[in-house]
Amino acid sequence: MKPTSPTSPTAKALQAELRRIAKPEVAKTLAWFFKTGPGEYGEGDRFLGVKVPDTRRVARSFRELPLAEIGRLLDSPMHEDRLAGLVVLVGQFERGDEDTQKRIYDFYLARTARINNWDLVDVSAPQIVGGWLAARSRKPLLKLARSQSLWERRISIVATLQFIRRQDFADTLTIAEMLLKDRHDLIHKATGWMLREAGKRDEAVLKGFLDAFAAQMPRTMLRYAIERLSEKDRLHYMAAGREKGKSTVSRSNKARRAASKK
Repeated sequence: MKPTSPTSPTAKALQAELRRIAKPEVAKTLAWFFKTGPGEYGEGDRFLGVKVPDTRRVARSFRELPLAEIGRLLDSPMHEDRLAGLVVLVGQFERGDEDTQKRIYDFYLARTARINNWDLVDVSAPQIVGGWLAARSRKPLLKLARSQSLWERRISIVATLQFIRRQDFADTLTIAEMLLKDRHDLIHKATGWMLREAGKRDEAVLKGFLDAFAAQMPRTMLRYAIERLSEKDRLHYMAAGREKGKSTVSRSNKARRAASKK
């Protein structure tokens, strides 16, 4: 059934639509998929049980939702509420004039604590953060890349997808280098993904980065980055990664031997 569109759009009306079509069995699957258990990256996130295409369909009927109402959605503990709010926000940014886009950009960065799962970042950061910074200084991305927040660091690298689509790779490479020592798997995946996207458009750019850093890249980041290269190239760069592991073990063994002699 097609969602009804209220005459005066509110967060409450959008939430009612989502709850009307929610399915408990879907909620269980989503909670598992987005790692909401104790100690996992999505710990505490809660789901109504609405699939992404259905959430998008509801959001389309609320495209004129005021920013204050979108803020109420982002404040919700329910994942689909926040996702729907971001889908609406992206649409408003893409349709908006410069003043509207600036308000949305500022609104977004003030609420990164509520953009707190990888899909929420990925559905919004390239369009809003990347979209606003495309013709401006990229310094805000460097601050995000240094953040203690996992989600802000992911925003910093995923936002560069907007630049990659414009054949502009410099910031992707800069931030990827900054994130080489990041400990979180979700950053490894996002960084490898952006490097792969750059390589799809200019393989030489990707290979230049890999020649310099493959031996330092976390395994997951490297695997994601080289996914579309030839088998010969994949083997070459994976070997560089293995050499890193061997050298690390070697240094560790030497340190233990030195310590045992004291």
